Amino acid sequence: MNTSEKLIATEQRLGAHNYKPLDVVLTRGEGVYVWDTDGNRYLDCLSAYSAVNQGHCHPKILAAMVEQAGRLTLTSRAFRNDQLAYLYEELAALTGSHKILPMNSGAEAVETAIKAVRKWGYEVKGVPEGKAEIIVCADNFHGRTLSIVSFSTDPDARTGFGPYTPGFRTVPFGDAEAFEAAINGNTVAALIEPIQGEAGVIIPPAGYFTRIRELCTANNVTLILDEIQTGLGRTGKLLAEEHEGIEADVTLIGKALSGGFYPVSAVLSNSEVLGVLKPGQHGSTFGGNPLACAVARTALKVLVEEGMIENAAVMGDYFLEGLRSIRSNIVRDVRGRGLMMAIELEPEAGGARQYCHALKERGLLAKDTHDHTIRLAPPLVISRQQVDWAVSEIEKTIS
Repeated sequence: MNTSEKLIATEQRLGAHNYKPLDVVLTRGEGVYVWDTDGNRYLDCLSAYSAVNQGHCHPKILAAMVEQAGRLTLTSRAFRNDQLAYLYEELAALTGSHKILPMNSGAEAVETAIKAVRKWGYEVKGVPEGKAEIIVCADNFHGRTLSIVSFSTDPDARTGFGPYTPGFRTVPFGDAEAFEAAINGNTVAALIEPIQGEAGVIIPPAGYFTRIRELCTANNVTLILDEIQTGLGRTGKLLAEEHEGIEADVTLIGKALSGGFYPVSAVLSNSEVLGVLKPGQHGSTFGGNPLACAVARTALKVLVEEGMIENAAVMGDYFLEGLRSIRSNIVRDVRGRGLMMAIELEPEAGGARQYCHALKERGLLAKDTHDHTIRLAPPLVISRQQVDWAVSEIEKTIS
């Protein structure tokens, strides 16, 4: 047994089997590349579900983390620290937010938004206590907590975890008419991903979000956009909402907010929604800690200063063009925006996972989703030469 086989065997023996990873044991990362315990190098085309947009182990984020870790890591929110105010200031300047609430995981940011909009619905909109409704979309993915799986339409995510949290109304993604029909006097919010990532990089029709924004404004409904995966440069804009020129009332960010160094998320909001939360009504021991803030500040800084968002737009178009030029009778669709892309295979291809295994053998790591789709999301620092190599290896694998 070599090292990787031993480690995999230990994981199988001692770990809960709630994941089915590709059998590659990674030990080091730099930029777009990761190395396994046997010294093989791979081009990472998942970026830890867009958490390492800035590339693996970005030296400036690493330096900020090491420096802050040697000074002060955690105070809890019982006291103030000298990093939080700066993070607020920099996030507000970048995104135009009026209020910010820091948390740790993306799912915590979603739960925070659900709590805040319900409270806003009762105290500001005047919805009867216990009657608040939030409109969500079919095939959504917002996390794994009980409330979130309660409104999932994915049987794997949902089945066996009831009783479920009520108060959610599901409509098809991309259907503005169905959305309009679901609004009633108890609707406090809509919670939507700009692009559905886990569902297979599903992009809504042009004009959809413009119409959703109009409907939310007209009916006094809070528009929450979950940009945890699509935000922070992934689609070639700072936030994916910019592609339709709209602004959400509440925006959720996470993942790349730390460049993959640490769990950091944030709820960005207008003053009205987060303004309903009073001391003692919501919190987190680690949320907004000085280490998290120092890391997030630098992660945002390099994203902007090093032109990663612009690179995502240019390389995304170039990558997509390359993928669309591949001639293969098993490819049903190629779609994407920025560096968030998917190759959907015909059902008779036998499933996407076998192709992800084959790509791994060629030195490219990608993830299958919903049986027939290969998802591609490399770090935003990818170069033209690296894109050419990736397209060539994908073509050899699926042609």
